[in-house]
Parts: sequence; structure tokens; C-alpha cells
Amino acid sequence: MSAQRNLSGHRPVGYAIWLIVASVVGWWAAFQLTLDKLEVLAHPKAALGCDISAFVQCGANLESWQGSVFGFPNPLIGLTGWMAPLVVGVAILAGARFPRWFWALFGLGITGAFVFIAWLIGQSFFALHTLCPWCGLTYIVVIPTFLATIQQLFANGTFPISRSAQETARKLGVWVPLASILAFAVVVVLAQSAGVDLVGEVVRLVRG
Repeated sequence: MSAQRNLSGHRPVGYAIWLIVASVVGWWAAFQLTLDKLEVLAHPKAALGCDISAFVQCGANLESWQGSVFGFPNPLIGLTGWMAPLVVGVAILAGARFPRWFWALFGLGITGAFVFIAWLIGQSFFALHTLCPWCGLTYIVVIPTFLATIQQLFANGTFPISRSAQETARKLGVWVPLASILAFAVVVVLAQSAGVDLVGEVVRLVRG
């Protein structure tokens, strides 16, 4: 049985559209961070457009060791990594059918991205005490993408579960947005526990 066509030929169009949207948003955030990194390299004391306040800024993140974990700027990972969900999303809409091993590898990659982002959130709040705007935008799309992908892996037969369990997993897709909101709430709680008034900062920025 194909992992893509299951449960009477169900094709996850909504999931595919989300992958495309998330990829475009995530790639744009990575691109902006790359431009900021180049600006810092060319002009070390330059004031970046994303440096809004002592807390909301990306300069500290880009210049820290956490901003280049693998020996090169983290944004370069996003510039290349977001291409995979984009291609998968477009392929699903075009009617492509992927084998189980493909979905397993794709899920592994998305999980790796989620773990990396979770680590960066902790480092940003508890070590750097900052929130990078473009990083925050990345968090907003990575978290739902991870949750939706895990749901899809259960629904499309990647995990060896019964047809009835697959049907249940497919129906759980409508709960991914709520689960994402709850995950964002956890991020806010982490910020508060780190001594960062995330909600208050956002309100101040909105008020100008």
C-alpha cells in the first residue's frame, strides 16, 4: 500500500498547502537573517533593522556562538532546509505518491528541525535573554509543521498501525492548530520563567 494514498485515496491537501506556506515564510525569515549577518560582517557596529529593543533583537543572536552552531551561520540551514518541505508540498498537490521510507526520512528531518528550534528557544531566553524577530517567525512555522507532520506520519501509514488507527489519526489533523497554540503558550511561559516579559514586550511594540 502506498504511504501517500491511504484511507480510500485520501490526499492531505491542507497539509500540502501548509508545507508550502511554511516553507515560504521560513525561507524568507532565513533570508532576512542572512542579510543581517552579512551586514554585521561588513559593518560590525551597524544598527540592524531587527534590533528593536534590548530584548527584541537579532544582533546578539547572530554574533553569539549559538548563532553558528555548526561552524557557519544558522540562517544558511534555513535557506537550504526549507526547500524540502516546499518540494514535498508541491509534489503532494501534483499527485505524487511517496513510499514509506521517504516519509520516514522526511519526518526525521522535520523532527530534527523541531529539536534544533527548541534548543535555540532555550538558548535565546535563558542564555542570551533576547528574542530575535526573524527567529521568532521561524518558531511560528516550525512548530506547527512538526505537529502536522507527526500527525500525517500516523495517518498515512508510515507508522505500522491499523486502518482504524490511521483513520483516527487523520481526524486528529483538525486539532493541530490548537496544539500549536498550546505549544506557543509554553514558549511564552518559558520566556516568563527566564525573566523575560514576552507578552509585555509585544504589547509595548504594538502600541509603538
